[in-house]
Amino acid sequence: MAATDPLPEPDRLEGAPHPRETQVLYGHAAQQDEFLRTFNTGRLHHAWMLTGPKGVGKATLAWRLARFLLATPEDDDGMFAAPPPETLEVPPDHPVARRLRQGAEPRHFLLRRGPNDKETALSQVISVDEVRKMKSFFALSAADGGRRAAIIDSLDEMNTAAANALLKLLEEPPANVTLFLIAHQPARLLPTIRSRCRELRLTPLAPQDLADALTQAGGDIAPEDRTALAELSGGSVGEAFRLTNLDGLKLYAALNRLFATLPRLDRPQALALAELAGARGAAETFDLLVTLIDLFLARLARAGATGQTPPEAAPGEAQLFHRLAPQPDAARAWAELAQTLSARARRGKAVNLDPAALLMDMLLKVDETAGSLAQR
Repeated sequence: MAATDPLPEPDRLEGAPHPRETQVLYGHAAQQDEFLRTFNTGRLHHAWMLTGPKGVGKATLAWRLARFLLATPEDDDGMFAAPPPETLEVPPDHPVARRLRQGAEPRHFLLRRGPNDKETALSQVISVDEVRKMKSFFALSAADGGRRAAIIDSLDEMNTAAANALLKLLEEPPANVTLFLIAHQPARLLPTIRSRCRELRLTPLAPQDLADALTQAGGDIAPEDRTALAELSGGSVGEAFRLTNLDGLKLYAALNRLFATLPRLDRPQALALAELAGARGAAETFDLLVTLIDLFLARLARAGATGQTPPEAAPGEAQLFHRLAPQPDAARAWAELAQTLSARARRGKAVNLDPAALLMDMLLKVDETAGSLAQR
């Protein structure tokens, strides 16, 4: 990246609209109703923690809630006061909506990763300096004395000093301020931070909601691929976007065809996949293939342990699962292999092993396990 190039936004999925630009939120009706109900009863909490897997819409919901709060007039309890709102919807041409899209709303603060010390790249963490900027922002008077809101995206990226500074803010919240804190793995956060927030837990999107959200983000999905994409993405729009951009459904189908040859692995097919992963500029494809192998093994182990096959994410997957994991003991072996291969992939990447060799080694380990199970 040239020194004059602007830094990418850390909270934007490459190739997709930023959450502040996303007008429609698909799914999560119960969570929206809960927030609206507390707003209308006058019991709005000062800090809301939005949790759930990556890519399910937490940031989009945070921006939607902030937009609603800042655009809704405060009730003066007069006889001509407006009735309680029935929806979180704010027209896209509303002045607040326009200012938020432009990053020019004076009553809103966005806390996210900033530039590193040399300002040549993004920092890997949210530093305490970024939290101090937010505290200074709240110390100033609001432009019109009304509500203020902040979005923190995400808590998972805060270092220890930043988390402690945020905790102090949560313990003594500024007047008329609502915080929306995004957390992908809340169990790893300070319990004291979690205890001071009201949680809205978002769940994976259903296939239709996922397809609609992906279309809104600029992705393209055929109707017949909706179930497979929902299965492989875990109901995450972000992961579905990555899968569609990198032909993930085709790669997963290729893995299924390869594993259908177990326990006598088709070496030419395996080599072709390894070479694809090791090609110049194919780092994202390699990462996706590692993810898909892990997904295949997890789905295989789960099917063997429960005796129930999930909806197929590739043709013939159910029959393949039944053959490779007919009993719980086989399921345990596949689950153990998944953990082993995941650790090997992390170590291999850390020491810059050749991606093609690393992937081929993983495929051979799958073949080895299948051979051992076939001899039992």
